[in-house]
Amino acid sequence: MTTDDAVVCTSLTVRRGRQRALDGIDASVARGAITGMLGPSGSGKSTLIRAIVGTQAHVQGTVTVLGRPAGSRALRARVGYVTQASAVYPDLTVRENIAYFARLQQRPGDIDDVLATVDLTALARHRARDLSGGQLRRVSIASALIGEPDLLILDEPTVGLDPVLRADLWHRFRRLADSGTTMLVSSHVMDEADHCDSLILLREGRLVATTTAAAMRAGTGCSSLDAAFLALLTESGPT
Repeated sequence: MTTDDAVVCTSLTVRRGRQRALDGIDASVARGAITGMLGPSGSGKSTLIRAIVGTQAHVQGTVTVLGRPAGSRALRARVGYVTQASAVYPDLTVRENIAYFARLQQRPGDIDDVLATVDLTALARHRARDLSGGQLRRVSIASALIGEPDLLILDEPTVGLDPVLRADLWHRFRRLADSGTTMLVSSHVMDEADHCDSLILLREGRLVATTTAAAMRAGTGCSSLDAAFLALLTESGPT
């Protein structure tokens, strides 16, 4: 963890009754790169994301985002967050949705530029109710991008999408990271690790490893990332 980290989690624990949704997580997200948060469903990915954006209750430990405590008012204009469910208003057009979120979050921005970034220019006048699932996901991402946040957090952005749409979205995520946006992307699809600069691997609320796809393969001798993840679980012992 360095001064170049956009997010630093130290001894992060979240309790739900007697259960620990997160158990002593120490992890960081580097600035200007794509960090993938990977693990099976129920591993704690969404809980960790909520702790980072400051909406998670019963948090112990510390979470620092862009040099400030998670959830600080000063971070509202600097952090974009896209939930698993598409956050759009079906009766508004694509452009109207983006403009609404810009006003709501007090983030002036170039709507035409954002539309182009997610390849929605041709659909700007279409109502959201007429769009496909993949197109709705892009509207949500565009709404988070307006105002050029320093940190963009995406919770399972490619879930349910076909391989072509997934590949296209990852291509656009890479362009955003190359332009300086820090990205934290969660997924339960282990092969998506190849699109990330670094990885946070979770299982049952515990940190399995912070690593890279190349290091996973080299350290375990497995060419398959699914097999490499299982080998890391074996090495880390029972949860």
